[in-house]
Amino acid sequence: MAKNHFFMQNESKEILKRHLPEDAVDDVFHWLQKKKIHLKITRKRTTKLGDYRPPVRYPAHRISVNGDLNTYSFLITFLHELAHLLVFEKYGRTRMPHGTEWKQEYENLLVYFIDKGVFPADISQTLLSNLGNSKASSNADIGLTKILKKYDKNNPRNANDTSKVFLEELNEGEKFVYGKNRFFIKLEKRRTRFRCKELSTGRIFIFHPLAEVQPVTKPQTS
Repeated sequence: MAKNHFFMQNESKEILKRHLPEDAVDDVFHWLQKKKIHLKITRKRTTKLGDYRPPVRYPAHRISVNGDLNTYSFLITFLHELAHLLVFEKYGRTRMPHGTEWKQEYENLLVYFIDKGVFPADISQTLLSNLGNSKASSNADIGLTKILKKYDKNNPRNANDTSKVFLEELNEGEKFVYGKNRFFIKLEKRRTRFRCKELSTGRIFIFHPLAEVQPVTKPQTS
């Protein structure tokens, strides 16, 4: 079950410490108190990293963030949703979800934490290079996502497991294993994602470029 946390008590900082960089805890706690935000830490969701709900159907601002994210991804996702809150307070629902006003609020928040030295140099550099062109989702920014993955505790590359690669590193037509012994062949790229065919069923699936897969060296039955 997902846990709901309404951060108004000092002891709740201990929960934040498990999900945020240490130097960001006090600032995030301040925002939660100041805006009376209901923060929901959820299980992994494949369709989104977080979301924001304005106080329309509920008495408080509601932000959810996936609890499986590493501390830097968690902070970036929280700031993404906090920017939505700030835009809603200023303009209501009269602005585009990821329009100019949202980009300005989001980037102001990022710059504050960058200047404070919360992020490692490689993440800070990537965030700064994207200023003025922030994506609607950090997953849509392949460069940023790739760098953030380096800080995942369960990233096999951090455990010196060299058997897996990112899907984008394979050539079109190469075969790979994904999940529990499911064999695929990489097809063409459509916009930002790759079409891949499952060899046992012939079904087509859409993969993120940074899906971690295991290349197949010997041909499998197609």
